[in-house]
Amino acid sequence: MSKEINRLHPVSAIITSAKALKSMILPVAIIVVTNGFNFSFNFRSEHFFQTLFLFGIWGVGALLALVSGIVKWRTFVYWFEDGELRVKYGLFVKKKRYIPFERIQSLNYNEGIFHRLFGLVKVQVETAGSKDRKPEVELTAIRKAAADVIELEMRRAKNQVNKPINDEQSLSIVEEVSVPTIYHMSIRDLFILATTSGGIGVVLSGLVAIVSQFSDIIPYEKIFHELADFVKIGAFLVALTAILTLIAAWFVSFVITLINYYEYMVRIEDEKLIITKGLLEKKRITLPLNRIQAIRIVENPLRQLFGFATVVVESAGGNGGEGNDKKITLFPLIQKQDCLPTLEQLFPDMNWRPEFIHSPKRARPFFYRIDFVWLIPIIGACSYFLYPYGLLSLFLIPLTILLGIWQHKTAGYMIDGKQLTMQYRIFSRITLFMEKKRIQSIGSTQTYFQKRKNVMSIKATVMSGMTGMTGNVPSIEQQDAEKILSWYEH
Repeated sequence: MSKEINRLHPVSAIITSAKALKSMILPVAIIVVTNGFNFSFNFRSEHFFQTLFLFGIWGVGALLALVSGIVKWRTFVYWFEDGELRVKYGLFVKKKRYIPFERIQSLNYNEGIFHRLFGLVKVQVETAGSKDRKPEVELTAIRKAAADVIELEMRRAKNQVNKPINDEQSLSIVEEVSVPTIYHMSIRDLFILATTSGGIGVVLSGLVAIVSQFSDIIPYEKIFHELADFVKIGAFLVALTAILTLIAAWFVSFVITLINYYEYMVRIEDEKLIITKGLLEKKRITLPLNRIQAIRIVENPLRQLFGFATVVVESAGGNGGEGNDKKITLFPLIQKQDCLPTLEQLFPDMNWRPEFIHSPKRARPFFYRIDFVWLIPIIGACSYFLYPYGLLSLFLIPLTILLGIWQHKTAGYMIDGKQLTMQYRIFSRITLFMEKKRIQSIGSTQTYFQKRKNVMSIKATVMSGMTGMTGNVPSIEQQDAEKILSWYEH
């Protein structure tokens, strides 16, 4: 192995500092807004010292962020020795980390705006022991050729090849490696994905979270009373405003989805799935097949109508997930009939065409009966305070019953050898495929009323992130639930 000392690119100092400064912007903005913008740099102003204190603190924090970025860049080094990736960093407290290449599970690449300007990449090194969803080592900014060398050194160590390779040879090897593509999202599918995305809820919740930060300066009570008076005379305008808000949130969700899933591609190499995506920030996620705990096929009502589905894998450990969990989207949008042959090739030991045992007809009321507990007071309040338009809330009753019937028709399970498959829905239909060895726990619940009807609900949990992922099939035959429990026990 080469003992040559490698350093991060100088741009890593800027990236590290910018990341620290970014975390400081929101607190300062909240303080400025909550103080009603009462700041002044005039020495005679009563707000001068308040302004000086606030921006002085922020300036010191910004300077420390800049210094910390430079220190990390100057002190961070890595090299290869004795079949290990070795890292050393720290100014006053020197830290070293040695990672055997055979323990490395995956290398995830990110290319942000700064990275792409200078032809760099951020590399996250994951091992089976990576905890708290953090990578074992993160190389903030190195050249793509250097990242390729790390991957080739890892591959050589795992294959126990002792012949050294230089950078020119490594680049030629990279060009020779043929990585088959198993999925590439077309522009048409990308637009369909963005159009039917459920991200509108995330956008609205984010807007609510931002507005809640200004509760001290916004007179919510006064606004509420004015809106209540306005509703009585301008219900049409209120409805129009709500519709325009939803359209705006949908458009933001549409744009975010386009940016995140642009050029989405899945390849397979050495028993690993390699996912690349992104427009402004290019990402490459590496997922070993042996870390996949379960596979979910998700079909929201609109996509189900046209035969489209989303395939999500639940993975154990590491940091390659999207967000803070380990739910990794494998196929964001694909025709369901097209994804099954691909899944059969990736996981040939699993049955991807299950025949479900469904919930009995006598269990149908359990799928909508409990909803009336919270539905009746909502209908009563709407009918009283928003009369006569509030009477429209009565339509929630038949809609809830229809949704319950739909959920009842969906609920089912299948046991095939060492595989358990569950199917259920809230709004989207979810089909969950699990191997027995991957299941962490199986449990059952039965209320007094379910016991009278001889039905029982069953849950199965697999490892995924910090909390795990649970599938739930409600109100199946009691003997079927006991059969699942017995199957898992033995």
